[in-house]
Amino acid sequence: VQLQASGGGLVQDGDSLRLSCTHSGRTFRSYLGWFRQAPGKEREFVATISAIDGFTYYSDSVKGRFTISGDNAKNTVYLQMHSLRPEDTAVYYCAARVSIATLAAGIPTTLTDYEFWGQETLVTVSS
Repeated sequence: VQLQASGGGLVQDGDSLRLSCTHSGRTFRSYLGWFRQAPGKEREFVATISAIDGFTYYSDSVKGRFTISGDNAKNTVYLQMHSLRPEDTAVYYCAARVSIATLAAGIPTTLTDYEFWGQETLVTVSS
């Protein structure tokens, strides 16, 4: 599975931005997710979407501001970000989970839940 994230940039506090992640490969992807890593911090979960039923799940820090969606015809998943804040500044990664095994937590939100990772795209939010 190959993934390529794009759409990052420099925006101001309160602005919106949409990230895209194109994914390809013969292996079925069960979930597609977004993670981010701010300077000096660990990579953290942002959002995920099920490729089976479209179920979405968000971290508390972005819930209500970010929306994850997918276009199966284009093999693309999007992360629409509104009301951006300086603390959203990070490199953003998209990731794919191919396993269909049931997770103890139910929803894949940790780094190890995802087998494939794309290159990052940088989002900088200035105050």
